[in-house]
Amino acid sequence: MEAVVAIVAVIFLLFVALGVYATVKVVGAAKRGVDRTVAQARRTVEDSTLKAKTFAQPGSLGQLAQLRLSLRTSMRATQEALQAGVGEDASLKESLALFDRLSAHGHELDGELKRLEREPDRARLAERLPALRERTEQITKSADALRWAARDRAQRFGGDDLESLSTQIDMEAGALRHWTTEPSPTPSSTPTPTSQPSSARTTDSAGAGSASAPPWSEAPSAAGDQQTWPDNPEARRAEEPTRAAIDAPRQRAAYPWEKKPRPESTT
Repeated sequence: MEAVVAIVAVIFLLFVALGVYATVKVVGAAKRGVDRTVAQARRTVEDSTLKAKTFAQPGSLGQLAQLRLSLRTSMRATQEALQAGVGEDASLKESLALFDRLSAHGHELDGELKRLEREPDRARLAERLPALRERTEQITKSADALRWAARDRAQRFGGDDLESLSTQIDMEAGALRHWTTEPSPTPSSTPTPTSQPSSARTTDSAGAGSASAPPWSEAPSAAGDQQTWPDNPEARRAEEPTRAAIDAPRQRAAYPWEKKPRPESTT
């Protein structure tokens, strides 16, 4: 009895632990989703604010907003391109590591530009703008180089794959269209009778004619026909076989439905 209770308690504890683990996982996933949504919304709001400042605030403040907007746009596009391609091309892991190091400089520059937006000394701000613009261009140029290199690599691999696939398809199409038929006999392959000399052909034709037609001495003549079948009727009657004067009466077949003939009475 104690063993059964212990087994039930262990099973209950396992179910409780599994429930707690599933709850922690679900809560963590929900929290990450909420944080991702909040961060995306914050980025959208900041980008919209920077665009508005670029058109609304002239001078140094507008230029700072333009530098921040270009920096954020370039870094975000490069990050998305590398993260999307690293799953298909493992060689992009090194590029992604380099981008992480570049991102540190980008975040530092973005923080500095954000702090300078609240700088009251416009003259000092105007003096630092060329150096800030140079740093921004250097970071964005490096980020653009990584992004376009990754895209060119993916496009090159895609082109090579497409070319190889096209070659295989052409080979398969040629194999599907390849059918063989038995060659028809040509006139050169048919056996031709050996040519005989003209003298032999003449001899054969002469022999065939003599065999088919009887000689003139054996051919029946009109006189012979007259001797065989003379025109004298008396002679023909003499040569014909004699017939009986009265033919024997023929016996007619009797049928069952006919009546028997009655005997003639002698009285």
